Amino acid sequence: MQKPFALRLLAFTFLLSAFSFGCWFNPNMQTPGESYLQGEWQQDSVTNQKQLLSYSLYHLKFSCDSFFLEIHSFSKVNTGADTCMNAGNWREFCKGIYEQKHDTLHLKGQFCNADYTIKDENSCFRSGDYEEFFKVHKTSDSVAQFASTTNVIPINAHLTKKTSCHPKPL
Repeated sequence: MQKPFALRLLAFTFLLSAFSFGCWFNPNMQTPGESYLQGEWQQDSVTNQKQLLSYSLYHLKFSCDSFFLEIHSFSKVNTGADTCMNAGNWREFCKGIYEQKHDTLHLKGQFCNADYTIKDENSCFRSGDYEEFFKVHKTSDSVAQFASTTNVIPINAHLTKKTSCHPKPL
């Protein structure tokens, strides 16, 4: 009778130790992110933008492992409420974290208000999760192309303000 109890106790102890050694807490500091991305990147124009019915210009800010994104959209076609579209000219904001593996940049975050507070679901345009993958091609220290996997128009951006990462506690 003692043998089955001892076996069960040994199995339980083994499982408990496996879980306690296999789990760890997330770090309590930001990670440094990619040094070449640190700062603010601006897209000034899109090729043939005057001929397009709609297009967007991007302003990206990278701070350590975090990103802040402003999407300035233009449209000649009114597809929504004018209070939202503002005569074909509106802005959306996102914030979150990023990681890069090889030439692929993964942005994952939330749609936000202009002050980067979380956006209400009932407000204009997109809300909730934001996730995008970009192929990054750096042409110089201050020029990069971010080619989205979901959009045919690449973001050709130039560095407007270089910063360095100073990790902060989370």
